[in-house]
Amino acid sequence: MEMDLIDISWLARLPRLMYLDISSMNLSSIADWPLAVNMIPSLKDLRLSYCSLSSTNQSLTHLNLTNLQHLDLSLNYFGHPIASSWFWNVTSIEYLDLSHTSLHGPFPNALGNMTFLRQLNFYHHSFGTGNTATMTVDLKNLCDLEMIWLDGSLSSGNITEFMEKLPRCPSNKLQELKLSSNNMVGMLPNRMGHLTNLSSLDLSYNNITGAIPPWLENCTSLSYLSLSSNSLTGPIPVGIGSCTILDILDLSYNDITGAIPLGIGNFTTLRYLVLSHNLLSGHVPSKIGMLGDLIDLDLSNNNLDGLITREHMVSLKNLRHMDLSHNSFSGPLPIETGAQFLLELSLSSNYFSGHIPGSICQLRNLLVLDLSDNFLEGELPQCSHGPNLVFLLLSNNGFSGKFPSSLRNYSSLAFMDLSRNNLYGTLPLWIEELVQLRFLQLSHNLLYGDIPMTITNLQHLHQLSLAGNNISGVIPESLSNLTSMAQKDPENSEDDMSAWYNNNVGQFRGVWHVVMKRQELKYGAGIFDVVGIDLSLNHLIGEIPERITSLDGLLNLNLSWNHLSGKIPTKIGAMKSIESLDLSRNNLYGEIPASLSELTFLSSLDLSYNNLTGRIPPGSQLDTIYTENPSIYTGNIGLCGPPLERNCSGNNSLEHVNQPRRGGVYEAKMFFHFGLGSGYVAGLWVVFCAMLFKKAWRVAYFRLFDKLYDKAYVFVVLTWCRRNGKASTS
Repeated sequence: MEMDLIDISWLARLPRLMYLDISSMNLSSIADWPLAVNMIPSLKDLRLSYCSLSSTNQSLTHLNLTNLQHLDLSLNYFGHPIASSWFWNVTSIEYLDLSHTSLHGPFPNALGNMTFLRQLNFYHHSFGTGNTATMTVDLKNLCDLEMIWLDGSLSSGNITEFMEKLPRCPSNKLQELKLSSNNMVGMLPNRMGHLTNLSSLDLSYNNITGAIPPWLENCTSLSYLSLSSNSLTGPIPVGIGSCTILDILDLSYNDITGAIPLGIGNFTTLRYLVLSHNLLSGHVPSKIGMLGDLIDLDLSNNNLDGLITREHMVSLKNLRHMDLSHNSFSGPLPIETGAQFLLELSLSSNYFSGHIPGSICQLRNLLVLDLSDNFLEGELPQCSHGPNLVFLLLSNNGFSGKFPSSLRNYSSLAFMDLSRNNLYGTLPLWIEELVQLRFLQLSHNLLYGDIPMTITNLQHLHQLSLAGNNISGVIPESLSNLTSMAQKDPENSEDDMSAWYNNNVGQFRGVWHVVMKRQELKYGAGIFDVVGIDLSLNHLIGEIPERITSLDGLLNLNLSWNHLSGKIPTKIGAMKSIESLDLSRNNLYGEIPASLSELTFLSSLDLSYNNLTGRIPPGSQLDTIYTENPSIYTGNIGLCGPPLERNCSGNNSLEHVNQPRRGGVYEAKMFFHFGLGSGYVAGLWVVFCAMLFKKAWRVAYFRLFDKLYDKAYVFVVLTWCRRNGKASTS
């Protein structure tokens, strides 16, 4: 609990005090706090973190703190130029912590005279107002400097110039250099031999260009190297294998080319290898299998190809996360691994083929399995014990057969995506036993039959997609039992899958595709907040259940391209969260409910090609949607009023009532003409085939044609002669 102090003048009565820590006490009412602590000449350690201090730019006429070694002013909001602070002349300071203080402007040149300084902390992470300083000070004489933490605290800078100004001493002690998220530009210098004692180098999230310099090969003390999220080019240096005690290597999100060097097998202590989102090509060296301590292997989003063999995998016994997605790997799935504690396996968007091997049942701790976008076939193996899988993503493969009965044992499943396969048959009644399901994607298969009533017992379901199948029957009235699709208390974290994933698996890396707002949207971790029902492109009949409007947490409802009839539910306006509503290509009739204009979050609407009638409800939201997409009412000739140009006349209602009948007469006429034309063509083909295969018929036909020709010729000649004779007589 934070305590308030309104007076610290009593500190002057403690001249021999050496250690003072009053962190987390509220000193906001004490503006002259530096004057009070300046009265303690013996003070060596001063800690005032999170004290609501207002500034450090007070003027001290005489400095008594000549013994001060440790100064912690972190987590205070100062908000003034960093150079105006009083402590820069305290040259005895060894540890200076100014993290999260919102200081700005250039560091003073006096920093270069603090020759006893060992650690400088000026980092700023994601919360609060940031530090925005610049560092152009020459640090070459700070021979005792061991740690420089400036993460997220510099407004700009040039990495080339910064590195050139680092300490250059016979016994260089600099061990940790952290400069991530600082908008730094430039190229890493080719020669930095004086940094051989570096154990940690973090230059991630900047705009650094050029190649990875060869001097990194000499940093044999390096255990942490992160150059991720820059614009680095060229290959990974071959000699990087000299850094044999590396623990973490992250070169992700760059434009690095070439092959993974063979020397990677020398990193025998490496635990995290992240090379994702680059332009790496070629095969993965089999020596990667020598990294027995490896916990996280991420080679995703490159141009790597070839096979992943047992030699690559069998010794990776400590592996927890493996992501090889979005490459060009081929062959059988690399499931033969000794990683009994594997939590996440992502092999999506490759060219893997064949069946899922039964050895996957041995991965009892596996929580996430993503094999989507490959050429896999067959069925899931029958495991003797219930797997702990929570995420099962098998979309866009060649799986066939009936809905996999083996899934009945996967009682922990929360996310299941089997879309875009060749599964057929009916949805099983036992699907209600998968009580943890949050997301169920079965779209674009060959499933048929009714929607089972038992599916409405899935109390945690957030997303249901059966689109693009041959589902028939009516929409179950009990769909309203899917209570997780209703709005909840935001403080209720029972279904917070995002927190579960971070705590049990780690950072969410997947990409989910959801058809919404007339397009296919891609979601990362935001998929956990998507609530929707998509039953489009099926053969559903009957009315839209009125009770479906109780699902007021829905963001997306798509019932298009079915054979639904009846009226749009009058309480459609109760679905306050809905952003995308598509009821097009059905047989709905009646008026559009006035409550539709109450959907303030609605940004995509399609009611086209139904039999809707009457006046369109007024509302600025609907007008905006119509302006962006004028086709939302197309194919409903009974609709009238703004924003359409068709006015609502007095006999409009009668005309609308007759609309379905006129449609039936038109269909009958079309059927008659189609039948007449088809019969004519069929008869013509019968005669043609008869003459083609019957010689006697063919000879008789041509004889008849010759006789008719001769008769016609004689008739024309005689008639012509008679007329000429009459003309001559005259």
